[in-house]
Amino acid sequence: MSDSGVMRAELSIRDMLVRGMMAGALLGIATSLALTGAVQTGVPFVGAIVFPVGFVMIVCLGLELCTGNFGILTLSWMENRIGFAPMMRNFAWSFIGNLLGSVLYALLLVIALTNAWHTPVAGVAQKLVEIASAKTIAYENLGTAGMLTCFVKAMLCNWMVCLGVTMSMMSTSTFGKILGAWLPIFLFFAQGFEHAVVNMFVIPAGMMLGAPVHFSEWWLWNQIPVTLGNFVGGVLFISVAWYLTYRQRTVDPARVEGRPQGRAAIAR
Repeated sequence: MSDSGVMRAELSIRDMLVRGMMAGALLGIATSLALTGAVQTGVPFVGAIVFPVGFVMIVCLGLELCTGNFGILTLSWMENRIGFAPMMRNFAWSFIGNLLGSVLYALLLVIALTNAWHTPVAGVAQKLVEIASAKTIAYENLGTAGMLTCFVKAMLCNWMVCLGVTMSMMSTSTFGKILGAWLPIFLFFAQGFEHAVVNMFVIPAGMMLGAPVHFSEWWLWNQIPVTLGNFVGGVLFISVAWYLTYRQRTVDPARVEGRPQGRAAIAR
C-alpha cells in the first residue's frame, strides 16, 4: 500500500484526471446497475451484491478513486515517503476527476432513461429522484443530527472501501483481487453508508430528473460532510491502524538470537 501511494503521488495531472474520470464513471455505472437490479427484483440486497463490480474494475485497472487514495497516500505520508503537498495534490485532482466522470455519466444515463427528457420519470429514474432527496433534504430536515448522521455513515463507508483496497492487495491473482475487493464493498453498499463518489453520480442524476434538491443542498448537506467523513474513516480505521501494527520495524538481532527462524518465527 505504501509503494502504491508513492507511485500515485508522482502521477501527472493529466493521468490523475483521466484515471479519476474513468473511476467516477465506472462507479456510476455500477450504481445504476445496482439500482436496476433492486428495482427489477424488488430486493435491494440484489443491488448490494452486484455493485462491487465497479470497484473491482477500478482496482484491477489501477484507476484513481479519491476515497481509496485517502487510505493509501496517507499511509505513505505517515512513513515519510511522500510530502504533504504531493498527497493533497493527488486528493484534489482525483476528486475533480471523479466528479467530472460521475456527472458526465449521470447526464448520459438520464438521457438514456428518459429518451432525452421525452419520457416520464419511472423505474430506475424515479429511484434516483428518491435517493437524491433522501441523501440531502432528509438530512437537512434533521439539522445537526442529520449532519452528524451523514458524517458517521461516511466514516463507516470508507472504512470498508479502504479495507477493500487492502484486501485486493493480499493476492497476486486476478480472482483473488476480485474476491478480496468485493467483500467489504458489498458490506458498505448493503447497509446504505455514504460514499462521496457514488453521491457525485446519484445526486446530480436525481437533480437532472427533477428531484427538488438545490446545488447548495447537495454540497452542504451531503458532498462536503461525506467527503470529510470518508477521509476521517479511511485515515483513522485503515492508515493509522495499519501503520501502528503492520509497519516495518528494525529488529535487534540480539533479541531474536536462539529463536526459531523462518516461517516458525513469523508464526510466533
